[in-house]
Amino acid sequence: MPQDKALRELAAQAGLAVEWRDAFGEDHEVPPETLRAVLSALGYDAGSDNQIAASRHRLDEEAKAAAPLVVTEAGVPAPAPPREKFRLLFETGGSIDGRATDDGHLPPVDVPGYHIVEFADRSITLAVAPAHCPRLHGRGWGLAVQLYSLRRPNDGGVGDFAALTDLVRSAGRHGASAVAISPVHAQFSADPDRFSPYAPSSRLMLNVAHIPCDIAGGANGDLIDWPRAVRARLSHLRARYDQQADDADFDAWRRMQGNAVERHARFEALHAHFYGADPHHWHWRSWPEAFRSPESPAVAAFAADHAREVTYHAWLQYLADTALGAAQKAAREAGMPVGLISDLAVGTDSGGSHAWSRQAETLIGLKIGAPPDLLNPHGQDWGLVAFSPTGLRRNGYAAFTEMLRAALRHAGGVRIDHVMGLARLWVLPEGAHATEGTYLHFPQDDMLRLVALEASRHRAIVIGEDLGTLPYGFKPLLQSEGIMGLRVLYFERDKSGQFTPPAGWTPDAVAMTSTHDLPPFAGWWSGHDLEWRARLGLLGDEQAERDGRDRDRAWLWNAFRTSGVVPAESEAPPAWDTWPAVEAAIAHVGTSACELAMIPAEDVLALREQPNLPGTMDEHPNWRRRLPADAATMLDEPDVTARLDRLATARG
Repeated sequence: MPQDKALRELAAQAGLAVEWRDAFGEDHEVPPETLRAVLSALGYDAGSDNQIAASRHRLDEEAKAAAPLVVTEAGVPAPAPPREKFRLLFETGGSIDGRATDDGHLPPVDVPGYHIVEFADRSITLAVAPAHCPRLHGRGWGLAVQLYSLRRPNDGGVGDFAALTDLVRSAGRHGASAVAISPVHAQFSADPDRFSPYAPSSRLMLNVAHIPCDIAGGANGDLIDWPRAVRARLSHLRARYDQQADDADFDAWRRMQGNAVERHARFEALHAHFYGADPHHWHWRSWPEAFRSPESPAVAAFAADHAREVTYHAWLQYLADTALGAAQKAAREAGMPVGLISDLAVGTDSGGSHAWSRQAETLIGLKIGAPPDLLNPHGQDWGLVAFSPTGLRRNGYAAFTEMLRAALRHAGGVRIDHVMGLARLWVLPEGAHATEGTYLHFPQDDMLRLVALEASRHRAIVIGEDLGTLPYGFKPLLQSEGIMGLRVLYFERDKSGQFTPPAGWTPDAVAMTSTHDLPPFAGWWSGHDLEWRARLGLLGDEQAERDGRDRDRAWLWNAFRTSGVVPAESEAPPAWDTWPAVEAAIAHVGTSACELAMIPAEDVLALREQPNLPGTMDEHPNWRRRLPADAATMLDEPDVTARLDRLATARG
């Protein structure tokens, strides 16, 4: 058998796409060198015929191995060894004895939960999911906010959970159902220059920069000075820690959190130790080998010798967790049926706590991104790592369910960034260009069912960011699973480019005027985003772009007339006159058939600058912009209240 054919068969067996179709409809064949590099990172050597044969044999053996966790849906039989006796122990108590069927199935279980199945020589966990995630009832509305952008007096220059509490109380008074926040995942305390909410150290722990502190100064600028703000906050918190007495509540919380918080606290102490001594030791893979595993004796000895430092980082997590919990409690007390909607990033920094703590379940040596598409013709390298599908299966999806529980701990909903990552991810060998990758497939049925099970247990809704190139049939699958997609005003068009009536938008979805990666509506209407892109050399044919925006403004105003949010005889305001356009856009989205309408704070306040400009780093102040008014009062400004009232009226 020619080696390339055997290589492609091995790659397909390992879950890799050997060919793929791009957003332009063109088919591509993945080069052999890419397949070999990705396979090697997955642990399957493919440099020779013998290696390929050995790797295929290994995959065969792994497929036969008993999984520690089997996932099914309520009422659907789960696989089991044919005719083998079993005892099923229900999570809520009680048991049944039986024998698997001749064709190898357990009897259907109707009760969702994590049950134990005991066989003669082993036991497994049976995860039984409900048919779909919890669904909303009625037509609600909410706000989407970049948490770091919030203001309150003496906040030290960055938004925190206390400002979030102020906002949710105000939003609840105005009738909001939910407040969606940017990711609050843990960053690197020893390196405050890293602050992108979508490139965290850990998706399990929280960003300690959002712990409420009263620190005078630094709150009046339009942009956050992250290094200055984080250092000031940590200095304040360190002083509090040094002065505090024993805290029984913290001790109990720490015991309850178990390994997750302990490993993160140890990582933070180790990172400060090694990186502080030598900047070349920023990544844990550059540390002395004895410290590269969280379970090593060297790490245990370090933790014992630096117990107070490790405890400090655990204590910071306790403060953050308590403050975020208080914000969700305030949202519910304000009458919100959902409250906070957390944001789950698609991956983590490979040098962070999560990758170090969960190496067996992480794609070490591979980065994730996106292939070339309409918005990014050169592809995207996000510089992040994600979970390994093989590692997840081998370990009973423990890291995945742990992460879901963390995201839902203090929330009534979760937004899953790049939700197509539950089906496939574009993976790149380290050092490769964004175009030099391939798709790695994930066990989507298992993962979607676990999302539904955890969401049901937390009584939470699930939103999937489904913008971009989706696998065929994936959007209907999300709908059947009760995962709400995003319907963004700019993208809801027919084949001719005209904007579609919001009354025809997908009901089981979230309607939005914009997102954090797109210009706020005032910026779009005025063309301010085009000015930014032109300044940075990101526009192709500048005149064509500007002419297209003029056309789109006319088309969109016509759509506003059709939906009835502006008079039928009205003329579109000029590009500089953004307020009437913003008010119409919010009301227009409010009339959509979608169950939930989420309006970014930037649109509620009619701002022009966007939080993030994809494709830029320091050229644009990404993740640094602050809102112009205090969180407690910004919704009470007359013009803002009028927009929210129109939105509420449109929702009916």
